Amino acid sequence: MKRTFHILMTILLPLLLAGIAGCKKDPYTHAVIETDYGDIEVILYNTTPRHRDNFIKLAREGFYDSLLFHRVMPEFMIQGGDPDSKYARPGQVLGQGGPGYTLEPEIGAPHIRGALAAARLPDQINPEKRSSGSQFYIVVGRKWSDAELDAIEQQNNIKYNATQRQLYREKGGAPFLDGNYTVFGEVVRGMDVVDRIASAPRDKANRPLQDIRIKRVRIK
Repeated sequence: MKRTFHILMTILLPLLLAGIAGCKKDPYTHAVIETDYGDIEVILYNTTPRHRDNFIKLAREGFYDSLLFHRVMPEFMIQGGDPDSKYARPGQVLGQGGPGYTLEPEIGAPHIRGALAAARLPDQINPEKRSSGSQFYIVVGRKWSDAELDAIEQQNNIKYNATQRQLYREKGGAPFLDGNYTVFGEVVRGMDVVDRIASAPRDKANRPLQDIRIKRVRIK
């Protein structure tokens, strides 16, 4: 009897432990940005709760439905979330709209390729670096050398760890923004979509010549 029990436990225990591991809850909120070019899935950081909760709120309210990616720049980023873009006429300059409020900054995470960050007004009129209530951008970026990162550390009074340096060297990003804008998530699926949007033909204001819409943002 004992031998039979031992054999059964030898077989069943690994399966039981595997099942427990498989049921471990994902600690992140996932959102899917559905666009004319395909889906972009992001996770929202728990270390930036104000920005996370605000993004979830706006998405569930349908705020982002039919808004444009109104600013796209290869090797830099794509930007959307301006409510004025929903019915914007061709060639209209965008980027000043919002939900009527701004967010206290939660600056910390670096601008590695795929970072989801909050746009904001410049320091001259926004010295507190408060984030737009709705506008966001996704980093495309480029690869950076250690010498370039050294210069950015000195300029922005920040310090990169070994992992961050490796990511900027091998994956790329926009480190010159670090310490000044809130990164509140990252792309986990659909960077090919981001790259295609960033490469779209654009005008002098970096608005795509053909509208690229956010169909909706869905919280998973």
